[in-house]
Amino acid sequence: MVKVFSQSHSDGRNNPITAIVIDDDRDTVSVLSDFLQIKGIKVIGRGYDGLEAVEIYKNLRPDAIFLDVMMDMCDGLYALEKIREIHPDALVIMVTADLTNDTHEKLLDLRASAIIHKPYDINEIMHALDKLYTIRVVS
Repeated sequence: MVKVFSQSHSDGRNNPITAIVIDDDRDTVSVLSDFLQIKGIKVIGRGYDGLEAVEIYKNLRPDAIFLDVMMDMCDGLYALEKIREIHPDALVIMVTADLTNDTHEKLLDLRASAIIHKPYDINEIMHALDKLYTIRVVS
């Protein structure tokens, strides 16, 4: 069973969960951001490469990051590594079409919080976020 956040999902203190969405495909960023907002997640930043991901994370410190792996300029692996240096426990959900073992191993080595493969269903994204955020709040 997949649990989906309600429209008013919050962090337990009545604050909406915040997120940033990073992907080099602008349509993907727009659609995922819209879906997250429909599900009650407040999207506070959008970016289109790994460098932007790191800068946006530094400036906004969201509760969650949705980060594409394969991007032209600086990829998601670079961004994940830099975000881990800033905050080792950041909640970083990697979203990728790359199904290779090499990429999977790199994501595990960099301690990705979750790996979602494209094409994805929004319920899969919400299930991963729900599971990770619940663990984080309880800890």
